[in-house]
Amino acid sequence: MTENPINPQNMEEEEGFNLYEIVFKYLIYWPWFVVSVLVCLIGAYVYLKYQTPVYNVSSSVLIKERDRRSGQNNPMAVVQEMGMMSLTSNFDNEVEILRSKTLVKKVVSDLGLYISQAESRPFGYSIPQYKNQPVKVYMTPEEAEKLEGAARMEMGYDGKQLQVKLTYKKDKEEKEIEKIFNSLPAAFPTEIGVFSFIPDSTVVVDAPKKLEATVVSPLARAESYCANMTIAPTSKTTTIAKIDLKEVNKQRGADFINHLVKVYNQDANDEKNEVAQKTADFIDERILLINKELSDTEDDLASFKRRSKLTNLTSDAQIALQENSRYEQELTKNATQINLVQELQNYLQNPKNQNEVLPANVGLEDQSLNTVINQYNTLIVERKRLLRAASEINPAVINLNASIEAMHVTVQTTVNSVLKGLRITQKNLEREASKFTGRISDAPEQEKEFMTISRQQEIKATLYIMLLQKREENALTLAATASNGRIIETPLGSRSPIAPRKMMFMLVALLFGLGLPVGIIFLVDLLKYKIENRGDVEKLTTVPIIGEIPAHTKKNSDSAIVVRENKNDIMEETFRALRTNILFMLEKDHKVVLFSSTQPGEGKSFIAGNFATSLAFLGKKVIVVGMDIRKPGLNKVFGFSTHSKGITNFLSNPESVNLFDMIQKSTVSSNLDILPGGTVPPNPTELVARPILDKAIEMLKERYDYVILDTAPISMVTDTAIIGRVADMCIYVCRADYTPKASYQYINVLQRNNSFPKLATVINGIDMSKRKNSYGYGYGRKYGYGYGYGYGYGYGYEAENKQK
Repeated sequence: MTENPINPQNMEEEEGFNLYEIVFKYLIYWPWFVVSVLVCLIGAYVYLKYQTPVYNVSSSVLIKERDRRSGQNNPMAVVQEMGMMSLTSNFDNEVEILRSKTLVKKVVSDLGLYISQAESRPFGYSIPQYKNQPVKVYMTPEEAEKLEGAARMEMGYDGKQLQVKLTYKKDKEEKEIEKIFNSLPAAFPTEIGVFSFIPDSTVVVDAPKKLEATVVSPLARAESYCANMTIAPTSKTTTIAKIDLKEVNKQRGADFINHLVKVYNQDANDEKNEVAQKTADFIDERILLINKELSDTEDDLASFKRRSKLTNLTSDAQIALQENSRYEQELTKNATQINLVQELQNYLQNPKNQNEVLPANVGLEDQSLNTVINQYNTLIVERKRLLRAASEINPAVINLNASIEAMHVTVQTTVNSVLKGLRITQKNLEREASKFTGRISDAPEQEKEFMTISRQQEIKATLYIMLLQKREENALTLAATASNGRIIETPLGSRSPIAPRKMMFMLVALLFGLGLPVGIIFLVDLLKYKIENRGDVEKLTTVPIIGEIPAHTKKNSDSAIVVRENKNDIMEETFRALRTNILFMLEKDHKVVLFSSTQPGEGKSFIAGNFATSLAFLGKKVIVVGMDIRKPGLNKVFGFSTHSKGITNFLSNPESVNLFDMIQKSTVSSNLDILPGGTVPPNPTELVARPILDKAIEMLKERYDYVILDTAPISMVTDTAIIGRVADMCIYVCRADYTPKASYQYINVLQRNNSFPKLATVINGIDMSKRKNSYGYGYGRKYGYGYGYGYGYGYGYEAENKQK
């Protein structure tokens, strides 16, 4: 057959990514992949079977923005006029309020969502129940808020009898209680609170059911809803917020969104009505006081008339009285305004009313004062609203605080200014009234007293009527408050569940099933510290690989020579390929080939002997020299006696010993001779360092075409390195599943130091049942043979027996 030589230079460059090698490396483990994929897919199917479907409930809510015109009822406009805040954050603030935990907790408490119930099944997920549970479990929100953890109940109900198993935590200790109720409704008092069980007559129980119930604190449930809810604007140009909620029950999700908007509107209305409510309280308080004072004045007037028996006045006094009465009316009006302003001043200066709205629409005639009061009140309301979604250190709150302080000073200044003006007007009116008072000085004292009492009565009556009118106006304001948010898209659940995503789970399970064996195989390969195949050697060194020898065990033979003449089995073919590659690397007149390894037992003597045999079959005169003089192993390869004389006898006494007399003929081929190692010397290193070794090799080269040197392990003793001076090429042998990767890398030291003119490596003992070539076939099939041998020859049959 034609022998194709291997170019060592190309071998050195042949390290890279080999897709076929990787594919077929894992392909031989295809049963692992099948089992792994099946297990993962079945596991994913079972997992999905017990996962409750989650739906997406969505709705759209229109959040009404405040009027952007700079009216007196627009607090943001007031702040914007001062240059302290922009109106762009109003919608974002409303969204934050809408999804705040405080608001969500109210919804959870109102709807009882902190209690979840389901019907358990032997196979599959528990079916959530909402408004259709045969037995409704209830616990007050106040008691539920004190729970240390979730309280879980397993219930059995047949329509009459209820069996309950309660599991809860108390003082960080988990406890269980079981109880049976023969009739419902029933109460279950425990140390963590009272649980109530109420039957639903509309639900028919035709067979015993297993039910589940879980009670958590409203705050914990609110946090869960906040985590599963997203609120975002539909676009940058609208104030419409889209609410998406992940829920296992569509109806419960829709009820949650509807009630959330309802509670949001209620809170917003309460905040808007705060000024009107404060004003109503102020008016009611003043009405009670004025009513009492007016009643006392009327009693005094009636008593005076009865005592004085008052009659009609003269016409002259009547005229004076008319003019005086006009000024008295002005004084009365003025006194009323002073009284209101003083009450407002006292209210403003009271520390308890700090950061509280001021009474508005109480009858003050000064429009500038009414304007600043309304602006101050709107700022106070906006501050309280922002604090529900932000903290005191929020920039918007800080800016608003500054505006409130400035406006507070403005209100105080305006009140003082108005009060000062009213008092000046009062003095002027009193001065003009005194002129007419002098004209009637001669009138009876009774008439003067009557006028005094009548004036007080008129003042009180006017103030009382005005307060009644303002109370009605304020009541209309309270009743006319509009909602802040409006649902424009009814909450609707998705048709199909959004979780769990079954196809995604199955795909992940498939990928995991494929990746798990890959990871295990890769990890096993990563943890292997011995050379297994050609790929391991290529990763460790750039020294060319010139042969891969299969593992082979030859029984019932006295030698380890496996190469036979005129045979084409796998061993003959591999050694022919090795012979071709070595001869290709050897230059002209190069005859000495040295065989060595890292450690004993790697089969260098076996490979050296069979390589020499293959050369002999080629018609070359070949001699194998046993240069492992510390532990000769060549004798066992060819079946010679271990007491045979050899090269050491010549090196020790070259004058009296004839080198060629110690050469023995092999029984394998007439072209093959053996020069054993001989007697083990006491100084092997010094012996091989003598020039006589060079002379001996030259003598052999003159008679033989090739001289094969079987040397000691090169990493353990220095003999081989010293002998290397006479060699033209070194064949470094490693053994699959035997040679440690770390120790084999000594070949790189030899390569860097140029210890030999030429250096190559051979892999011995490859298990062909594991070795796959690029086309997926083992060597046995490639050559037409199905050999499954496991040869492990090293330094004799001891190594062979160990491999067996």
